[in-house]
Amino acid sequence: MDLEEQQFLSDLDKRLWTMANKLLPMLDAAVYKHVVLGLIFLKYVSDAFKERRAELEAAFRDPNHDYYLGEDAEDLILEELEARDYYIEKNVFWVPALARWDFLQAHAKVAIGTVLQVKNGKTTEYKFNGIGRLLDDALEAVEKENPKLKGVLEKDYARKQIDTALPGLIDLIAKIPFRHGTLHAKDILGHVYEYFLGEFAMAEGKKGGQYYTPKSIVTLIVEMLEPYQGRVYDPCCGSGGFFVQSEKFVEEHGGRIGRLSVYGQESNPTTWRLASMNMAIRGMDFDFGKEPANTFSRDQHPDLRADYIMANPPFNMKEWNSGVKDDDPRWQYGIPPASNANFAWMQHMIHHLAPHGSMALLLANGSMSSNTNNEGEIRKALIEADLVECMVALPGQLFTNTQIPACIWFLTKNKSPSPPGRGSGVRAAGMRETGMKVNGVSETGVKTRDRRGETLFIDARNLGYMKDRVLRDFAPEDIRKIADTFHAWRTPPSLPLGEGRGEGQDEGPSEGNLNKENSIKAKSPKIPEHLLQNARELRKNQTDAESLLWQLLRDRQIADCKFRRQHPIEPYILDFYCHEKKLAIELDGGQHNTEPAIAQDHKRTEFLASQGITVLRFWNNDVLQNTEAVLQRIYDTLNPHPDPLPTGEGAIHPSPAGRRWPEGSDEGGDQRAYQDIPGFCKSVTLAEIKKHDYVLTPGRYVGAAKQETDGEPFEDKMMRLTAQLNEQFKESARLEAVIRENLARLGYGG
Repeated sequence: MDLEEQQFLSDLDKRLWTMANKLLPMLDAAVYKHVVLGLIFLKYVSDAFKERRAELEAAFRDPNHDYYLGEDAEDLILEELEARDYYIEKNVFWVPALARWDFLQAHAKVAIGTVLQVKNGKTTEYKFNGIGRLLDDALEAVEKENPKLKGVLEKDYARKQIDTALPGLIDLIAKIPFRHGTLHAKDILGHVYEYFLGEFAMAEGKKGGQYYTPKSIVTLIVEMLEPYQGRVYDPCCGSGGFFVQSEKFVEEHGGRIGRLSVYGQESNPTTWRLASMNMAIRGMDFDFGKEPANTFSRDQHPDLRADYIMANPPFNMKEWNSGVKDDDPRWQYGIPPASNANFAWMQHMIHHLAPHGSMALLLANGSMSSNTNNEGEIRKALIEADLVECMVALPGQLFTNTQIPACIWFLTKNKSPSPPGRGSGVRAAGMRETGMKVNGVSETGVKTRDRRGETLFIDARNLGYMKDRVLRDFAPEDIRKIADTFHAWRTPPSLPLGEGRGEGQDEGPSEGNLNKENSIKAKSPKIPEHLLQNARELRKNQTDAESLLWQLLRDRQIADCKFRRQHPIEPYILDFYCHEKKLAIELDGGQHNTEPAIAQDHKRTEFLASQGITVLRFWNNDVLQNTEAVLQRIYDTLNPHPDPLPTGEGAIHPSPAGRRWPEGSDEGGDQRAYQDIPGFCKSVTLAEIKKHDYVLTPGRYVGAAKQETDGEPFEDKMMRLTAQLNEQFKESARLEAVIRENLARLGYGG
């Protein structure tokens, strides 16, 4: 999405919200919400249907298309356009003629009792009894034709008695286009739906917070967990915000939405329907159980073991345990108190976590330190089981529904290390598109560090900004700072320039590893220091083309190969080099287009060929303007008998959160190791946590931020400041004397 499209959506949001509020001022936000969101959903399914219908009609009339129906086939075309299978095969909801938006808008204002002609392949009659009743019947027809939506749509427009306002609201929503630039109906209406959910949550205040988690908090959790693929679960899913953000994360990082399986549960029937519509608008496959239900007493997914679990459960929920037994298998770490469900939610999530899964949940700050009613013992058991990976303390005023200070718990069942590219039955290409860990492997292909017996504490209470008088929010840079810190902590630093970064690097200094390292050093010639220095300078002064190609080679690891950049092979420095395949990639600017330069490049290529190295050369402009062709050429060279470049490999996408490097680091190359930052983050051992009685408050561990000093000795500073103060006293006395003299002249002297 480019800047123009972002601005288009922002303007559309505000315009629609302002106009919609004018149309239904008499309704409470809790009621109004369902009126508007139901219509947005109906507009979406109708627009998606209309878009598919137009594609089909074009195909039926195209002699070169497999669907071509021949000349003079108007009747057959009309008949085929009403065939359900054409829509279902593209995951498009079948919309009966009665529920199509054009029909609804055209007949919203007709007189009561009018008989309407409904053309649904064949013509049927419908007696109009008001637009509210027509909308209810339209939604009923959509549900009937699409079993996935059974029980999801709220059909009570007639009961609300708002027929006078509905035509204007329909006309307003009709202004939402189903195409704009590269945006389709799913993108535009999905965005509007999410925006309206947030605005309704703000309007409803405390009640609205029950179904809506602030977007920045959702984004932070998703960026830290990185759910590229697998089973994603939220046991109290509200309107489905975590699922929507997971989908966006996968799209932004070149993954495939079809590799995400969404599972949720919600007890509130109204919110359950909102979440279902939210998923349907985005075309996401989801399983929210057969019905709305209490997570503790009527678990809708008893056998689920999820790869990622994210949740924002109600804080400090009381009397939650009706129908739940003390010997429930979920209470592995202790029986949660009936007076507070915090550790019930946590243990429910752990119970549903896959052996190598990761989870995050928002809880009140009390969960980090409370020792009442067995909570301290449960927390101790969780810590000693080495489940707690990271604790993040949040600033206040982030939530619409509570002022209770909150934190995020990140837990995992696997902190063990493993090199990238290895997994249990998961091919490396697939692993790079996911964020799961399989046998300790981050499936982004990033090597994970051995963090057994350690927990990362992040104190984010001083981050964020006040978005209005009441609410605080995180800026994108705040989210990046927290997520990057977490990923730097989980990921070992890269080896120095010129040394291998491939598979087989082990974490610990075992005897076998040391012998292997010594063997490698014995075989590898020492690289002259001047070449290393030149390589470092070249890295600092990359061209735009080099920066782009390095990002793609590093993030996507085309054909399962790893590259180094500015790699010295005496007497040359290669722009990019894959040691495993002995492939060098050189990018050239205009200065290489002279005869001397061409001769020099030829000599260089011959030398590298004598070392068994293949060289690919590209112009900088080719990388910037014909990127896909460049990537395909690299892929073909790496694969002697290549298939087409797989979807997602080599595509231009922002770096995944796990691949961003701390500010000032040499991205992907000489990455700086994680470092404790006083006042912000600290990696703490289990032994140290024990010393603090298993309290997990980040502020207790990270300490205070370093205060910058000016380097001036204290005694010298005091002498200087005292002299300055004495001068100010003298000036004050002089000014007082002048004022008194002037007052005396005016006859007011004392």
